[in-house]
Amino acid sequence: MENIDIPHIPVLLDEVLNSFSNMKSGYFVDCTLGYGGHSKAILEAHSNIKHIGIDRDDEALIYSAKRLIKFFDRSKLYKATFATILPTLQESPIVGILADFGVSSLQLDREYRGFGFDSDVLDMRMDREASLSAYNVVNEYSRGELEYILHYYGEVRSFKKIADAIIQARSKKPIKSAKELSDIISRVTPRVGKIHPATLPFQAIRIEVNNELGEIKNLLTILEKKAKNGELRGTIVSLITFHSLEDRLVKNYYKRWSTACICDSHAIRCTCGRNHELGKPLSRKPVTASKDELRRNNRSRSAKLRTFIFKG
Repeated sequence: MENIDIPHIPVLLDEVLNSFSNMKSGYFVDCTLGYGGHSKAILEAHSNIKHIGIDRDDEALIYSAKRLIKFFDRSKLYKATFATILPTLQESPIVGILADFGVSSLQLDREYRGFGFDSDVLDMRMDREASLSAYNVVNEYSRGELEYILHYYGEVRSFKKIADAIIQARSKKPIKSAKELSDIISRVTPRVGKIHPATLPFQAIRIEVNNELGEIKNLLTILEKKAKNGELRGTIVSLITFHSLEDRLVKNYYKRWSTACICDSHAIRCTCGRNHELGKPLSRKPVTASKDELRRNNRSRSAKLRTFIFKG
């Protein structure tokens, strides 16, 4: 494995720390451990918490195990998706839950991982043992399936044109590299401004490969169930999203969780008792990167942090 012992800048770090500033003693779960930046800062700031880190990327887990070595007595790492591990955790109480749904800088920058536009492979798997890769999606999906993921996961305006270009290119020979795919997309979608024309199409394919929206929905469903069962009393949940589909999911769940009245909208008066809220969001609008962070890390420009506090 290539040496990855280089600095990694976690997105919205100060804002994440602030969201957990009132966290009580117990267990903190980092559902998307990545390269351990957020977890390390939380462990340093809260000597009274124990840590559980979850990730499906072997490289991230190896790196984070080294980065968090001084906290070995209060940190436990799992290789899995959070939707697999979270329902099985016996540790209690869980007082904080964090998920950063973005692809890490180190994943994007590693050409052999196939996330970047210039990569010589076409992969994009967060878990390199998973069966579905970007190669499969690009070379094996039907025109309708390609149009669907480009349109709904990438919100790509020229989804039909790009799907057609992919179909035509692969009919001559398989598309084997991200660079080749990027060039195909660029030929039919000219650059506008500073954003690379393949950005949204690559996002769409990556979401499909890793079932990212499904995983987020699974997490939110698990949290809702645990909260209703009284397992998350006073728990702080902070979720970082990077595009509108993710943010919309989180926003809608938070709205539902904070709704006191569950009567039919056509009811003349409330008969449910108006006490069904599970908690409240920390703020109405998402927290975004500061100007200073945007200068230091342009990948933070689309990051949005939403925090919810379950009732104690």
